[in-house]
Amino acid sequence: MSDKTFSWHKDADNIAIITMDVPNESMNTLRASFNDEVLAVLGEIIGDTTIKGAVLISGKPDSFIAGADISMLDACQTAADAEALSRSGHQVLNKLEQLPIPVVAAIHGPCLGGGLEVALACDYRICTDSDKTIIGLPESQLGLLPGGGGTQRLPRIVGVAKGLELMLAGKQLRAKQAKKLGIVDDSVPQSVLLMVAKKILSKGKRGKVSPNLKGMSKALEATSVGRNVIYDQAGKAAFKKTQGNYPAVDKIIEAVKVGREQGFEAGLKAEAKGFGELVASPESAALRSIFFATTAMKKETGAGDVKPNKVRKAMVLGGGLMGGGIASVTALKAKVPARIKDIAEPGLQNALAYTYKQVDKRVKRKQITAAQRDKMMSLLSTTTQYDGIKDVDIVVEAVFEDLKLKHQMVRDVEAHCNENTIFASNTSSLPIGQIAEAAERPENVIGLHYFSPVEKMPLVEVIAHEKTSPETIATTVAFAKKQGKTPIVVKDGAGFYVNRILALYMNEAANLMLEGEPIEKLDAALVKFGFPVGPVTLLDEVGIDVGAKISPILRDELGHRFEAPSAFDRLLADDRKGKKNGKGFYQFNAKKKGAKPVDESVYKVLGVTPEGKLAPEQLAERCTVQMLNEAVRCLEEGIIANPRDGDIGAIFGIGFPPFRGGPFRYIDSLGAKVLVDKLRGYESQFGERFTPAQKLIEMAESGERFFD
Repeated sequence: MSDKTFSWHKDADNIAIITMDVPNESMNTLRASFNDEVLAVLGEIIGDTTIKGAVLISGKPDSFIAGADISMLDACQTAADAEALSRSGHQVLNKLEQLPIPVVAAIHGPCLGGGLEVALACDYRICTDSDKTIIGLPESQLGLLPGGGGTQRLPRIVGVAKGLELMLAGKQLRAKQAKKLGIVDDSVPQSVLLMVAKKILSKGKRGKVSPNLKGMSKALEATSVGRNVIYDQAGKAAFKKTQGNYPAVDKIIEAVKVGREQGFEAGLKAEAKGFGELVASPESAALRSIFFATTAMKKETGAGDVKPNKVRKAMVLGGGLMGGGIASVTALKAKVPARIKDIAEPGLQNALAYTYKQVDKRVKRKQITAAQRDKMMSLLSTTTQYDGIKDVDIVVEAVFEDLKLKHQMVRDVEAHCNENTIFASNTSSLPIGQIAEAAERPENVIGLHYFSPVEKMPLVEVIAHEKTSPETIATTVAFAKKQGKTPIVVKDGAGFYVNRILALYMNEAANLMLEGEPIEKLDAALVKFGFPVGPVTLLDEVGIDVGAKISPILRDELGHRFEAPSAFDRLLADDRKGKKNGKGFYQFNAKKKGAKPVDESVYKVLGVTPEGKLAPEQLAERCTVQMLNEAVRCLEEGIIANPRDGDIGAIFGIGFPPFRGGPFRYIDSLGAKVLVDKLRGYESQFGERFTPAQKLIEMAESGERFFD
């Protein structure tokens, strides 16, 4: 095998076929070390005057270019180093764009980030209509901007407004969407990709490209005044989502603006400068750490060297909201047949409708055909009895949080399935060891805790009790990954990891309400801190009764610091359960557009008059230090294996601000001593619920960090 990434040959039609194939890698990624190689290839092609055009294609079966190799950014010691990296990429892609012959990018598989920037420097882009083909500039999700000319070339093709929308959101497009926007010129079956790419070369070198804009969009983009409106609106819309916590937003808008108003070269200069500054930012470092963590976790089984068994058929017990969601990701993501069991037909019909609604929406959007929808739905079957399940490899139980009921489920599964069938409980609070007490084969019992809504929330906790076998752990982890989830393996215990750290955060929010802090102010403070929603909104969404039910379990198992504030009892006595019964902290029947107004009558129920004595920063700190402290306790007790898993669990499970890197990276950024001092201050005011974890105290004294 050649050690070169780029090779080329001239075919019988005098077309240069340039192939990218990174040795010993399953996917193509860009590296700075490739630049000289690319320039050499382009020089050889220019030197052959018989060549009529060139096609850039991948040597990988299912990957065009998945982006830049993010690890090379770690080699950048300063912002200037990263800026130079961007500038060197500009030189190469400018050379590609300026070739005297036409060039077509023939795309199959991921064409993301730097991969799309390479394609945008070509005269034409043809992609396959395969589901494996995705196109976009997702750099903002890593706290970066496109550093290979993307901020300049994409708006030239799709317009300033649409270009900003795609880059700020890091949106990834399917072939049909990319064609509609004009990012690609055509989408074709993979079997004819190269043939069509060669055929389009007959059109010759492409001239100036202008976006296909109409109506108001065209009018706005035609003048500098109109474009300023676009920049302003894009900034405001992004701020509403990010609360100003992600500096990449302003840098992207600035680079696009400079390029559009001052010219291409000025735009590239602004892009490189912004790229360098962002690479050096703590926000991007935190977001890149998440990328590296999840990449590493994809290769892990959760049980060392033990290999998972294949799951060919699954069963879901319970046709409720969670059961329907679990069945849905099993069929649609994992593509594993799933049999749903419920005690009544209505529950089964609801579970089927849950999945049908998702796939039918894709039909209406013309993303799939009706026949494809029906094929997906055929993976689901239903029953009210324990029949057709002898060959089931895993059963996921999603019934009520009742230990006796779960014991019955264990016995039923062992009686009707085979001796190797895994019993996975979706309990959110009951220790798995207690559920396994009813099992004849406790080694097959495990926890598999999903978060709602199942199809959207990326995390699952895989909970092993002391008798769970390594094979059961490995198989369950692999099954969760096939469902599109990021699993973390946690030790058995009340609340596991995510609900345990969430409970104290929510309890402190309730304490603040009882002190008279206004509900909307409290929520706004935590959203500004970086959470997707505030704690009070979250409580309304999850269900006030759910929080009240979990609290006693945590208190009994973990101590009085988990004692729920009296707010919960008062709310339930007034039949306030939140969204599920339309009565909680906010008004659910309000006709006013935008944010729901607070139901002011809730203050009377709580027995307080809202005053708002604390600053937003103080509100956020009171809630978050509780979460940070408990996360460290979970690490101390071995509930989580390492700080990395704790960060991923908090970010993917409850939306801990990604730009802060997770609880443990955030503690490192604060300094353990600073956190201990804050906790000690609150401890003197409010008592032992703020007592620092012993490990934090030791780290404060030694200066130790969780990460290098």
